Amino acid sequence: MESGDPLVTAEWLKEHVSAPDVRVVDATWFPPFLNMERTGRQAWAESHIPGSVYFDIDAIKAGGTDLPHMLPDPVMFSSRARKLGLGDGNRIIVYDQFNFFASARVWWMLRVMGQKDVKVLDGGLQAWIEAGGETEDLPPVPVERHFTARVRSDLLKDASQVLTASQGGTHTIIDSRSAERFSGEAPEPREGLMSGHIPGSVCLPSSELRTADGRMKSAEDLAKLFDNPSAPTITTCGSGVSAAVTALALARLGNWDVAVYDGSWTEWASDPSRPIATGKA
Repeated sequence: MESGDPLVTAEWLKEHVSAPDVRVVDATWFPPFLNMERTGRQAWAESHIPGSVYFDIDAIKAGGTDLPHMLPDPVMFSSRARKLGLGDGNRIIVYDQFNFFASARVWWMLRVMGQKDVKVLDGGLQAWIEAGGETEDLPPVPVERHFTARVRSDLLKDASQVLTASQGGTHTIIDSRSAERFSGEAPEPREGLMSGHIPGSVCLPSSELRTADGRMKSAEDLAKLFDNPSAPTITTCGSGVSAAVTALALARLGNWDVAVYDGSWTEWASDPSRPIATGKA
């Protein structure tokens, strides 16, 4: 059973980064609608924590679907993880150069695949630099390591399961998108998608979980944002990325069993047969 804090400080990582069982992963990803001038891989190539490998959520994904960066099957995931030098017996630390976006997503993906010792660097690369950590632009040469996938299907929900939870009220469903997209007042960044929300869900933008300096809020401050943090919970967002930030926050509050709706709003709103609510929750 996982316990403790799902995040580590930059000071902790500085002390342990050279330990033989520690693997550091850069998961930087920029949402396409931001039209950034560079990709996450380019950001990693320019500057990263020494020894860190790059985990690309747009490359390590399921095939055969138009939905973005869906969780791949365990065979594909294990193969890619091995090539990155991630495997059994490792302590994996994931960080990001853009808020918690994809570092939380990769933390969740690794846990779905059975990795128990995985944490997120609080504050990401910026916190590392502020703590006096060095950076490099040299790509590491990872040594392949066996990765045994033991899938935790309870951490993953599909559309039919979310519909059942919505209709039956069996889970708290937390939407991590902005309040305006949730209410239907603002358009979705993906063309052709109606805005609004899953009936019965509540809105808690993932941006509210962070402090002004890009760290996760303390457990005390996070607890004020959730009505019942220990309740069975499904998180959702635009495409299953920021939903994992909410799952990370709830793990900090002791709820390690939060499920992410992988297809999220991109999948939900693309099927006109699914119910869509508008207005504030």
